[in-house]
Amino acid sequence: MPIQPIRLLGDPVLRTKAAPVVDFDKELRTLVADLTDTMLDAPGAGLAAPQIGVGLRVFTWNVGGEVGHLVNPDLSLSEETQDGPEGCLSIPDLTIECLRALSVVARGFDMHGEPVTIEGSERLARAIQHETDHLDGILFIDRLDREARKQAMRAIRQAEWFGEPAPTVRVSPHATRGLGL
Repeated sequence: MPIQPIRLLGDPVLRTKAAPVVDFDKELRTLVADLTDTMLDAPGAGLAAPQIGVGLRVFTWNVGGEVGHLVNPDLSLSEETQDGPEGCLSIPDLTIECLRALSVVARGFDMHGEPVTIEGSERLARAIQHETDHLDGILFIDRLDREARKQAMRAIRQAEWFGEPAPTVRVSPHATRGLGL
């Protein structure tokens, strides 16, 4: 499957809530394959569909050698928290401490429409929360306290990539499916 360009901070698709997947078809399986290949090529611990310009509730992860995907996730978070380093493929070269739930139970579907439950803690829990945030138009820098966010924004404004125009890409059929376009 082709590696897709990753959208960077500033692209409006990253701030738009993704639509639920309604068709579990070949196009969805192609999207999952594109996400997986792009994530592994980057390399990253996860990648959500909006990060490649597709406004659907799908993400992939690669944590501890386990590669997976989840469609239409619904999360139950632990009350216990973890503070740890977090970064994002859409905000290159920035890693900063971010508070997250320590563990998560994620329910959703696989690419064939079969129900799936993923239970994870620590890094997997962080990745699932991070990618689900992308589906809601939330970036990890939004989760930072005021001082950490100020520090992050300073680093972002100084980054070489900041202010670059979004890549021009073809609009694939799955980019508009379920969006009424």
